Amino acid sequence: MIPSMRTSLLKLRLLEFADAEVLHNIYQTEGVLRYFPTTTPPPLERVERFIDNQKEHWDKYGYGNWGILPDGEKQIAGWAGLQFLPDLDETEVGYLLDKPFWGRGFATEAAGASLGFGFEQCNLEHIIALVHPENLASRRVIEKCGMTYVDTIHLWGIDLMRHRLEADEWNKANKSSPTR
Repeated sequence: MIPSMRTSLLKLRLLEFADAEVLHNIYQTEGVLRYFPTTTPPPLERVERFIDNQKEHWDKYGYGNWGILPDGEKQIAGWAGLQFLPDLDETEVGYLLDKPFWGRGFATEAAGASLGFGFEQCNLEHIIALVHPENLASRRVIEKCGMTYVDTIHLWGIDLMRHRLEADEWNKANKSSPTR
């Protein structure tokens, strides 16, 4: 069973097959994939496979990506969550939003909720974030979530800044939070 979560501005819910066309359209938006290893929008079939693979990932690891549903919206605005990366043997927090939803705090809120889930529900020892060095907005998001820069690695054909957050750092920072 894949849990849903509520934050102050969002619902994070299971990615459904019906989301494939919406997500496919999001990938077509200019700039959305600018800092991803593959900047060419994937065909619909690959988006459908991504959604199917998320269900398998949840079954295998107990975490994965959710669809991001901002309050008042009927369709997802993107995805966020946790992904195990076999290449690094680490779990990454990631997110992708359609352009109309940029700059509204949704990425920070979704990433923070994903980190909380990873540390509090899955007992992960640490979580990483991989960010293209030129993606200043995404770097700000993960820094707001308490993640700190570790190193720059070459992965999937591009250089990526690796940030990391330890469970004890998360717990210390969120112990006094009224929402926890």
